[in-house]
Amino acid sequence: MTDREETRIVARNRKAKFEYELSDHFEAGLVLVGSEVKSLREGKAQLEDAYAKLQNGEIWLIHAHIPEYEKATIETHDPKRARKLLLHRQQIRKLQTKLNERGFTLVPLALYFKGAYAKVEIALAKGKKRFDKRETMRASEDRREMQRASRRRR
Repeated sequence: MTDREETRIVARNRKAKFEYELSDHFEAGLVLVGSEVKSLREGKAQLEDAYAKLQNGEIWLIHAHIPEYEKATIETHDPKRARKLLLHRQQIRKLQTKLNERGFTLVPLALYFKGAYAKVEIALAKGKKRFDKRETMRASEDRREMQRASRRRR
């Protein structure tokens, strides 16, 4: 592998930044079946309802939708099956201590290819309250309004 590996994003979880307050980010490898890889290479995946879960010292990606590969043989995969995430032991221990605290969860942010390998960016997240969401919306509206005003001046 070279220093400058090509990164190609397949899917993003756009709601994550709005729904959660994100703290620590991790890059995890993904254990996939051949037809899943082919489906991802076509750019088909959804992370909307997906989350990561700690079970028996391993991290699993739950409810990530990778549709069946159309040209696959009879043996295809279940589109919403649980997929194992590959992390270093120290990272898993760090996540384990944080997940034991009340209110923390693991949210996938992006699914992408880094070189030839499929990767998932996950983040330790805490759910936002309704007023926090309104504040986020207000801040983005203010930012858009400032951009519009600066465009009008030009």
